[in-house]
Amino acid sequence: MCISPSLTTSPARALRLSAYGAELSSEACRELGFSSNLLCPSCDLLGEFSLTKLQPNCQQCCQQEALMEPRKLYAGAILEVSFVRSEKPKMFKGLQIKYVRGSDPVLKLLDDEGNISEELSILKWNTDSVEEFLSEKLDRI
Repeated sequence: MCISPSLTTSPARALRLSAYGAELSSEACRELGFSSNLLCPSCDLLGEFSLTKLQPNCQQCCQQEALMEPRKLYAGAILEVSFVRSEKPKMFKGLQIKYVRGSDPVLKLLDDEGNISEELSILKWNTDSVEEFLSEKLDRI
């Protein structure tokens, strides 16, 4: 779990509502120092380090552990990487490649309006895993 030392919440932080309750946007969570791959059980450990005041923000930024859910197709995705060495990205409808120098790779899944629906850290994924995941989540061209 990545947490920056000076975490404060301002009322100006954008909130979005989901089926699970109020969540901070991925950008707001990143500004607060929370990793995009933060799992909710990690938030329960904050009390062991006298950091309970961080728990509300942690709970709003964490991801529940994956449960089996029906297949969901997204309208598009943005793959943020430092480089891509193949023609494979052209195989997926709605896939945009965004080059972000010095950044860890992130996959942002978009809804029909082009808004970010989910953001996944793919730091430890290999090329085949990314391709398989995109095959399940996006239409092929």
